[in-house]
Amino acid sequence: MTRRSFLGSAAWMSGAIAAGAQSWTIRPAWGAASGPIKVGIATDLTGAIGYAGNANANIAKLAMKEINAKGGILGRPIELYIEDTASAEATAVANVRKLIQRDKVDVVFGGITSSMRNAIKDVIVTRGRTLYIYPQLYEGKECTPYIFCTGPTPAQQCDEFIPWLMKNGGKRFALPSANYVWPHVLNQYARKVIEGNGGEVIFEEYYPLDQVEYSATVNKIMTNKVDVVFNTVIPPGVGPFFKQLYEAGFTKRGGRLSCVYYDENTLNINAPHEIEGLASCLDYFRAVTKDEPGSARIQAEYDKQFPGNIVFAAGSAATGMYRGLRLWEAAVKEARSVDRDAVAKALDHAKISEGPGGPAEMVPGKRHCKMRMYTAVAKQGTYDIVARSKGLVDPKEC
Repeated sequence: MTRRSFLGSAAWMSGAIAAGAQSWTIRPAWGAASGPIKVGIATDLTGAIGYAGNANANIAKLAMKEINAKGGILGRPIELYIEDTASAEATAVANVRKLIQRDKVDVVFGGITSSMRNAIKDVIVTRGRTLYIYPQLYEGKECTPYIFCTGPTPAQQCDEFIPWLMKNGGKRFALPSANYVWPHVLNQYARKVIEGNGGEVIFEEYYPLDQVEYSATVNKIMTNKVDVVFNTVIPPGVGPFFKQLYEAGFTKRGGRLSCVYYDENTLNINAPHEIEGLASCLDYFRAVTKDEPGSARIQAEYDKQFPGNIVFAAGSAATGMYRGLRLWEAAVKEARSVDRDAVAKALDHAKISEGPGGPAEMVPGKRHCKMRMYTAVAKQGTYDIVARSKGLVDPKEC
């Protein structure tokens, strides 16, 4: 089980879609003599995390519309080929193969869980000899040639967030966690930052993904006078865990609850009072739009084109999808080609001035992306931004 595979039990997600593999080709209304540039999107349109995959597909459609409205790239229109990975690796491999062999796309974007990325990357990069851009926040360590990552890494989520937690919570940390790769790797990094800043990890524990009873963990947090709960427990357990922690009086006595995957989608798991003051650190929150014009434009256009329950939020990889498409666009323009090697060479140092959360740029030689990071605190069912990075935060990968 890997990054965010917990969503397999997320029945509370309002955007869940009925199962069944799907695919679409989305063509612009105009053409060009040299033919379209073909972009493949491989994401979970159905299955357990269909809410996230549909947000990814939506934002890809939005970005394509924007690009084509300005004449495409190199005078050529963009065509989207969307394949359903269906929250199932076996289905995903077969459908992604269609993008490569049948549709002959020039690049593939997508994958949400790390297990999905690992399942499809060989089909794309090694066998298909195609560029692959992975948009999700994840545990890091993906340093394969021709794979570029445009979501936050542990360094980006911890380096400034943990010192903020220590200043606004305390130095005694508990790390209750789900037992799969993302919490293990994230906690390794978090522990280094905590201890490097003079803090202490009181305990670090891992629980089965379906565990929902946490009285022993809550008791340990309370009796050991933990200041900060740095949580990576996941649904279905995270809701009961937060409720039990609230009922024990953790936040009432001044404890600080934190969870770096919590975005606007996850605030509805608990009653607002049970997670009041919960802190998260992501590359985008809706509250950013108050003073970030580029983010406000993207959010407003998304809400206009895709009203309903499929929310544009950082935890779904939608922010990394938009950022990745725009960075790839800049690289193709510089390369003046869709040749994989030429685009990869240009993408290595690509920059954009506007995206969700602000500007972004690839770190040369590292295939990961610098971006702004925001710390937000839950307040009556929404988020308030309480801190933001001074500049673009380095992913510290590869």
